[in-house]
Amino acid sequence: MSTLRLVVLDGKALNPGDLSWSGFESLGQCVVYDRTPEGKVLQHIGNAEIVLTNKTLITAETIRQAPNLKYIGVLATGYNVVDTDAARETGVVVTNIPAYSTNAVAQLVFALLLEACHHVGEHSHAVHEGKWVRSKDFSYWNYPLIELAGKTMGIIGLGQIGKAVARISEAFGMKVLAYTRTPNPALESDNLRFVALDELLAESDVVSLNCPLTPETSGIINKGSLAKMKHSAILINTARGGLIDEDALREALDNCVISFAAVDVVSLEPMVQDNPLLGAKNIIITPHIGWAPLECRVRLMDIAVRNIKHFLEDDPINVVN
Repeated sequence: MSTLRLVVLDGKALNPGDLSWSGFESLGQCVVYDRTPEGKVLQHIGNAEIVLTNKTLITAETIRQAPNLKYIGVLATGYNVVDTDAARETGVVVTNIPAYSTNAVAQLVFALLLEACHHVGEHSHAVHEGKWVRSKDFSYWNYPLIELAGKTMGIIGLGQIGKAVARISEAFGMKVLAYTRTPNPALESDNLRFVALDELLAESDVVSLNCPLTPETSGIINKGSLAKMKHSAILINTARGGLIDEDALREALDNCVISFAAVDVVSLEPMVQDNPLLGAKNIIITPHIGWAPLECRVRLMDIAVRNIKHFLEDDPINVVN
């Protein structure tokens, strides 16, 4: 029997050096590329039967030209980097990694929100600059400070991450409004209600985007929806950059249509120099780190190995095509 050949197209994203590839290596001959340029995808796949990708695009043309390709494992939950229709037509199985970073992404929502409420980093920087030493008062602050208890959290998308955000919101004493394609009345309580999008936008003190990027949700935050929000509202996006019209958000921030935004994702990643959010007023931007704690990446890799093992045993799991 010939040795199984596996290729990882962009291993650096998942494993910058703090994880082991031994799980994949135990399955066959494993080649890991740190990154794969667009023009070298087919070359890097070569004769491999199993290909793993995080953000490297695998097009219909690539799938049809890869001579031995039988399986594509996406090392993420979102799988829009693979032409799943072409894979299905050619008998190639595509899998993803569901629910590996739910708690970490929900945690980041509140890391961003708490920074917006207390500006911990900015105040610490001011102290180190000597401003507290020079203060005539025992306490001072450079920004308005916000208490979350009693505020309303609006969650767009109540999947696993959205539910986790809702639980944490309630723990902070917040009311929760949720907008989702599939409202579940059984989840409603004194603290959580399902509402229409316009009501959520108008009533929420914080709006958290936790929905997938689809044709229906693309640009769900735009000039019109921003105008419906409170002037004091905070917008948080840890889902996908394409959910926001970034030109409209820049305009809204610069003109105080809303008070603050915090995003972990942008429309094109890595971020480009002319992204309109760079230089906007009152915004925190982090470089897509919600999924990246060590514990999440260990979990992701374990699930990816398990996905392959099930495929090899003719019992595929987490199939998306």
